[in-house]
Amino acid sequence: MTTTLEVTKREKGQKADGMIPAVMYGAHAESTPIFINKNDFIKVYREAGESRIVNLTGSSSENVLIHDVQMDPVFYTPVHVDLYVVEKGQKVNVNIPLVFIGESPAVRAGANLVKVMHELSVEADPTKLPADFQVDLSTLVDLDSNILVSHIALPAGVILYDVHPEDVIASVVAQVEEDFSTPTTVDMDAIEVEKKGKKEEADSEDK
Repeated sequence: MTTTLEVTKREKGQKADGMIPAVMYGAHAESTPIFINKNDFIKVYREAGESRIVNLTGSSSENVLIHDVQMDPVFYTPVHVDLYVVEKGQKVNVNIPLVFIGESPAVRAGANLVKVMHELSVEADPTKLPADFQVDLSTLVDLDSNILVSHIALPAGVILYDVHPEDVIASVVAQVEEDFSTPTTVDMDAIEVEKKGKKEEADSEDK
């Protein structure tokens, strides 16, 4: 599925209602300021994330990856976007989201699920990048079970980047219950002595 996004030229420092300032750049592409319609971008960002090629239309016809999105800290809406221009045949390093599916028998029996990773760093031609990697939790059958990076089936042409095959993606641990059977004792005499000491110290400072 092709994802498109219309952009228009922008002068540095220029603002416009309903538009997000953005910068388009690449290894062999000059940094170019542009505008993106805010509502259109939010829709495309939800669909494409940072791992799917976006075809620009309007004032540019480049193929890009959404490289960085600055969010408003209060409203959590995009306020600035970096788009990385992808050249034909060029490999890129991106983080692909992990989607957890299924149910762990160990968790169903009372264990706790620990998700160590939520995305996987890979290198590939942009046209070969998957939208996500599915992680099947049903393989976590007991407390000795782990899901490793090596358990993820990578598509042809996609390789791991800056991650080890034996790194843990998810695991299960025993549930620890707090013991409230032993009452906690408080030394009230010590508290009174401390209060008395503080009062005497305050009285001496007033003199």
